[in-house]
Amino acid sequence: MNRIETRMGGVALTDRGADFAVWSHHAERVELCLFDPIGRAEICRLPMTRNAESVHRLHVDGVVPGARYGYRAYGRYAPDHGYWFDPSKLLVDPYAKELDRPFVHDPKLSIFGTDTAAIVPKAIVTDDRLARLERPHFQPGGFIYELSVKAFTMRHPEVPAELRGTVAALAHPAIISHLKTIGVDAVELMPIVAWIDERHLPPLGLTNGWGYNPIALMALDPRIVPGGMTELRDTVAALHKEGIGVILDLVFNHTGESDQKGTTLSLRGLDNLSCYRHLPDNPAVLVNDTGCGNTLACDHLFVRRLIIDSLRHFVVHAGVDGFRFDLAPILGRTFHGFHSTSRTLHAILTDEVLEDRIMIAEPWDVGPGGYQLGNFPAPFLEWNDRARDDMRRYWRGDGHMAGALATALAGSSGAFGGNGIRETRSVNFIAAHDGFTLLDLVSHSHKRNGRNGENNRDGHDENYSWNNGVEGDTDSAAIRQQRLQDVSALLSTLFATRGAIMLTAGDEFGRTQHGNNNAYCQDNELTWLDWENADQDLIGHTAMLAAMRRRFSVFSRLDFFNGGGDVAWHTTDGTPMEVADWEEDEAATLAMLLDTFDTRLGREVRLAVLFNRSRTAHDFTLPTSPDRQWYSLRTDRCSAKIHVRPRSVEFFIEH
Repeated sequence: MNRIETRMGGVALTDRGADFAVWSHHAERVELCLFDPIGRAEICRLPMTRNAESVHRLHVDGVVPGARYGYRAYGRYAPDHGYWFDPSKLLVDPYAKELDRPFVHDPKLSIFGTDTAAIVPKAIVTDDRLARLERPHFQPGGFIYELSVKAFTMRHPEVPAELRGTVAALAHPAIISHLKTIGVDAVELMPIVAWIDERHLPPLGLTNGWGYNPIALMALDPRIVPGGMTELRDTVAALHKEGIGVILDLVFNHTGESDQKGTTLSLRGLDNLSCYRHLPDNPAVLVNDTGCGNTLACDHLFVRRLIIDSLRHFVVHAGVDGFRFDLAPILGRTFHGFHSTSRTLHAILTDEVLEDRIMIAEPWDVGPGGYQLGNFPAPFLEWNDRARDDMRRYWRGDGHMAGALATALAGSSGAFGGNGIRETRSVNFIAAHDGFTLLDLVSHSHKRNGRNGENNRDGHDENYSWNNGVEGDTDSAAIRQQRLQDVSALLSTLFATRGAIMLTAGDEFGRTQHGNNNAYCQDNELTWLDWENADQDLIGHTAMLAAMRRRFSVFSRLDFFNGGGDVAWHTTDGTPMEVADWEEDEAATLAMLLDTFDTRLGREVRLAVLFNRSRTAHDFTLPTSPDRQWYSLRTDRCSAKIHVRPRSVEFFIEH
């Protein structure tokens, strides 16, 4: 069986032209529509031939790379029964790899019988080039840097104006220099495939800046990647040359066609009943396990094949190191719930192209049984919101949090250590794109999402945040300094955890969204990073922490602490923590002593990580080996009694 039949769709160039294929089980017939070189005038409609596998195919002589095309599907139009066939709707190829323009929301996309060829992007026939395949540059236990391409580069003063907001900007020397300064192991790019605005945004004068609303699952968005796959491939190669991996954040849980009032742009018009999940006894009702209006039927053969082929495409043709999956339980869902052994998850992990790539799950969705932290099959890594909340609550000052903090620092064995498993798969983070920034976390007790046009109803209400005495912006230099001290302590805590860590771009220098914790629709200076006012002290602190993680092996290791001497927990007077100490309500201080290999000294050493969340300084006494002393990694000074500043984390090495 050749590759196009296996893929169940796509375009394959031949010596004479191109072979087009698109899958639809319920369509009565499908037409290929060819357009002029600029995608405006429809040149012809050509009937396709359906085979036994419901693949509609047609070979067209004379087609060359750059040709524009789309599809029209014929059949029953009865939304109450799940049929949405409307040949007036030009449909984007689910296997499209490049589009000639971005998606723009228009009411015509939802009106039966209204032709949409003038407003729908045209797929472009591509001559795919292979990337240089290398082993992933990121390994579990490393440092992931999450970024939105546009927000990250739009205001960078050293990036040329014509590159700002594009993937190509990530290869600029100034960007690479910053990534290397703070010790990034891999960048995780928020969605760069083609997406559409939610229909409520245009009337509000807002646009989706995050991209978690895709239509074409492997076509790059022309606004972010105007140079197409060549631009992505070249940028990946440039980052690889500097030892930095690239992880793509992909959305395979829903599409921007949304609910019953949504648009008909691709999968809905080709085969709504097959591609989306519906109530078993009512095909008119789309299941909404995503909160976005629809849910992809990832257990369907065609959708599964589309997902696998999309992943293969980004590896083979761009050379990416791995993927992060938004609302990942959808990948394992059937009508009977989530299954870690689902065919789709199994297919991802066993595919010959994908089997060595990094896979990261956001382990929750909003459907029944949607919280699946710790339940994805190895080697999936998982975003760990439990550790996130526990680290936040510890520094907020919540009671009885010492044990929870220690568990997070040690790799969260409670979440990942079941059934005899001895390694963590945690991706530890304190702030991400979704929620408060790190600085806003310590500046706001309540979200401020009024600019989103939903009367502050959107976004999470419980953020485990605090404001240091004043809500939001303040002229008080003392409060601003307290907030920066808290950000510094949170960064230190994150970098002291075992397993992979993730930091969102700008949190290393004090970015703010002024309390907006759901800024997906703020594609403006609220989310664009303010490089000129970056806090250089915080950047230096982050660089020091990253260098420490690379120097001491204990943090990037994945095995859980075994209690046999590799970790010890102490009070300020140097005695081991006892049950009463762990259960103390305040428990404002904690000493974590670690046995670790020091790559700089080339031998095993002891490292002490000292936590003081109180607003007064504390002295620590640490057990000391004969003829050795404790030295601060920050000041390189030694002292028998160690002074730890208020609201801080200090690192000491014994030698």
